[in-house]
This record gives sequence, C-alpha cells and structure tokens, in this order.
Amino acid sequence: MSIIEAPVTKPAKKKAANSRGESGVGRANLLVRLVVLVLCVLWLLPSLGVLVTSFRNLDAANTTSWWNAILHPSTFGFTTSNYSDAINNAALGPAFMNSLAIALPATVIPILIAAFAGYAFTFMKFKFRDTIFILIVSMLVIPNYVAFVPMLKIYGNFHIAGTFPAAWLAHIGFGMSMAVYLIRSYMSTLPTSVIESAKIDGASDYQTFYRLVLPMSVPILASFAIFQFLWVWNDLLVALVFIGPGENAPITVATSQLMGQHSEGWNLVTAAGIITAILPIVVFLALQRYFIRGLTAGSVKG
Repeated sequence: MSIIEAPVTKPAKKKAANSRGESGVGRANLLVRLVVLVLCVLWLLPSLGVLVTSFRNLDAANTTSWWNAILHPSTFGFTTSNYSDAINNAALGPAFMNSLAIALPATVIPILIAAFAGYAFTFMKFKFRDTIFILIVSMLVIPNYVAFVPMLKIYGNFHIAGTFPAAWLAHIGFGMSMAVYLIRSYMSTLPTSVIESAKIDGASDYQTFYRLVLPMSVPILASFAIFQFLWVWNDLLVALVFIGPGENAPITVATSQLMGQHSEGWNLVTAAGIITAILPIVVFLALQRYFIRGLTAGSVKG
C-alpha cells in the first residue's frame, strides 16, 4: 500500500512548490510591469504637454497650463493655425532642408571613417595599435564646448564660419570617438575564422572588409546612424555657434527664433517642435530592429 501512495504524495508536494514559485514569479513580473508603466508615463508627460500646447491658441497657452486644459476642456482653446504660423514665421521649409544638408553628411561620413578604423583596430596588426585606440576613446571625456573657441578661430581663418562644412566638421569630430569605440567593439565579436579563411584564400584587406566585415556589421552601423542622426538633427548649441541665424540656419535654430522676448509664443514653439520630431521618429522606427541588436552584440564577446 505504501508503494502505491508514495508516487501520489510526492508530486502533490512538488506541484504545491511549483505553484508557490509561479505565484512569486507572477508577482515579480507584475511589479516590474508597474514600474515600467510608471516610468513610461513620466517619460511621456513632457511630450504630451508639448502636443497639447501645440493645439492651443496664444491666450490659452499663456494663461493656463496644459494639464488644466485636459482637466477643464472649456479652457483648451483649440486651434490648428499654430502649425501653419510656425511654418510661415520661422521658414521651417528651408530650415528643414538645411537640417538635412547638415545631418546626412555628418552621419554618413563618421560611419565610413569609423568602419575603416574599426576594421584596422580589430583585424590588422600595426605598431601602437592599442595606444592609438585608447587615445581616440579618451577623447570621449573631453567636453565639446572646450573646443569651440579654437575651432571658431580656425574656421575664421579658412572663411568657412557660418557654412555647412563648419557644422559637418564639428559633428564629425565630436562623434568620431564614440563611433570608433562602438564599431570596434562590435567587430571584435565577429568570428575570426571567417576572416582568416578569407586571408588564406588570398583576399586583400579591402576585399575582406567590403565583402565580409561590412555586411556583418550592419546592426552596429545602423545603431550608430540612429544616435548620430538624432544628435545632429536635434542639436542647437553647435548650430548656434558655428552657423547661427540666417539662410543656412537649421530647423532647431529657426524654432528657437519663434520665442518672443517676454517668453511669448510657446504655442508656436511647441508646434514647430512637433514638426521637427517627425523625421527622427521615422528614422528610429525604420532602423529600430537593428538598434538593440547592434548595441548589445559588442558587450559580450563570443
């Protein structure tokens, strides 16, 4: 009789233990989801305020807060003219094209240079390789603004201040260290057997880079492209220092000109901000499948 009862009682205890474990895991998952939900709500609140203010008229935006407009819809002051006024008053059309003319070269050129550098630091042997790499990465600790004065003097000597090349060189220089670090870290995780096989077959470094390493490095290239494009597109400091207001002004500078001397025009600034954010959102959604994959691949080798 004991032989029959033994297999009945043991699974019952195991099942009870599993149920307690599953309930504990379920509570932990619920807590994590609640924390993530709270963080997402807090993160999205400023964006919600910008969106609401962009659809309010000048009097409503200056007299009541955006959350008051949600709680009391009668004070909302709904209007869609802010978008047309922002486009016309700040000339956002030409400014949009100026931002594209700045952001695209300032994104593509660092990726190309850093891809070659990443391959050299990973698969090529030369003197002081690690020392040079450490020096390049150490540039990340230097604040960008400490180089503004000497760069402005150099640009003035070459008569390129206020032009697109001035912004290109600034963004390329400031973003190169991060690009080399990320791409080199990713390439170090690629299988060396493939590279060695290509060299045994007589492939040159250029052929190995172009036909093998570059296609396998698409995730990290796309990840850095997102970072660099968003940084350049949303930049205001470099744009003000090296370009400033005028016919070459990017969309961030044009948007900042909408604010009046007495903090008036928040409704137009928020409308222009929504217009400015459309393209970065599209770029991020188009490349998001590479984003996490590219950033995490270089964190653990193997």
